Amino acid sequence: MNMPDHTRRTALKTGLSLSALAATAGLPFWSKLVMGAEDTLVPFTDMPDGFVAPPVAPGAIHFLDTRGISTFYTPNEDFYIIQHYNQPQIAEADFKLKVTGLVNNPLELSLADIKARPKIELDAGFECGGNRESMFQGLIGNARWGGTSLRELLLAAGVQAEGIEVVFYGYDKGEETIREAKVEQNFGRSLHVVDAMDPAVMLAYEMNGEALPLYHGAPLRLVVPGYYGVANVKWLNQIHVQDRRYMGRFMGRDYVTLSKRDIGGEVRWEERSVTKINLKSSIIRVTKNANTHTVMGFVLNDGTTLRSVEVSIDNGPWQAAQIDPQSSKYSWKLFTYTWDNASAGEHTLVSRVTDANGQVQATLEQMPEKPTRWENYAQFPRKVMIGG
Repeated sequence: MNMPDHTRRTALKTGLSLSALAATAGLPFWSKLVMGAEDTLVPFTDMPDGFVAPPVAPGAIHFLDTRGISTFYTPNEDFYIIQHYNQPQIAEADFKLKVTGLVNNPLELSLADIKARPKIELDAGFECGGNRESMFQGLIGNARWGGTSLRELLLAAGVQAEGIEVVFYGYDKGEETIREAKVEQNFGRSLHVVDAMDPAVMLAYEMNGEALPLYHGAPLRLVVPGYYGVANVKWLNQIHVQDRRYMGRFMGRDYVTLSKRDIGGEVRWEERSVTKINLKSSIIRVTKNANTHTVMGFVLNDGTTLRSVEVSIDNGPWQAAQIDPQSSKYSWKLFTYTWDNASAGEHTLVSRVTDANGQVQATLEQMPEKPTRWENYAQFPRKVMIGG
């Protein structure tokens, strides 16, 4: 199989030879994922004509046209971008990371100091907490992150017994109005100390084998595998350990899901910070080759092992899909389903994912009442037109 240039570039950027990539991912899966000369894209009738994802631009939102996903790792230049304040440019020579608060050994580290620490690498995919149907699930990405362990850094700093919350501040900042007071605030998010000590959480300075790009938080960002994108603080500047819950805008006022839930047998309205990724799948592309159609999609979740991914056509029986064998605990899981002898006309396709605990991706009707726009993980039916 001839891999397209962008697949070849991604393989080389991530330090994989093409033969290693083929051996790892398996040629049968990749031959379905990458569109060949004889494959044609089947249009979704639920997408507007001329739909185009926005280009990458300073200060702008960028999301993927998910129909074009053809590599396990999202190229750095196409990984989705959201920012809430500015996009600061910090020279490596000027960069400092401070570790402060309830620690025995406060630290101030240069980027060279951080790079001198033991390096870890991990595949992690995530989506924006506001990813949704109107963007055709384009606020997603998957990358090979390289950096150093947050846990080991906190152990070196010596978190005191009273320290229960670890707060992460970025260099990016903006003006907020809080009860009629105008104040300047840096972007901030937090983790409970138990979550911060997870060995998978890292301070990343590489993305797909390259130095972290500007729009993705250069020179250093937090990567919290299994969490929505907002938790992965970019342009990281300070780590602060404290004895109480952090309540900045992006923990206590924004990226807060309001939903009606059963809480200990009582139905209540609950507000909670957007944290771990809910179990989700979505169909993103259908292609045709002779009389065979290939349905492609993705799965994201919090790292819980999956039991199955299935596809249903026109409310028919659920059929097993094939998951990319390169998938790992925290990566996205790309899947394909072979649809033979499709009849002419419009069809409705939907996917669902089930994890090892028996949790099944919810339908829209099963979703809790939720007036806020965060955490959209319901099954997403798609419509396609098959020619005669």
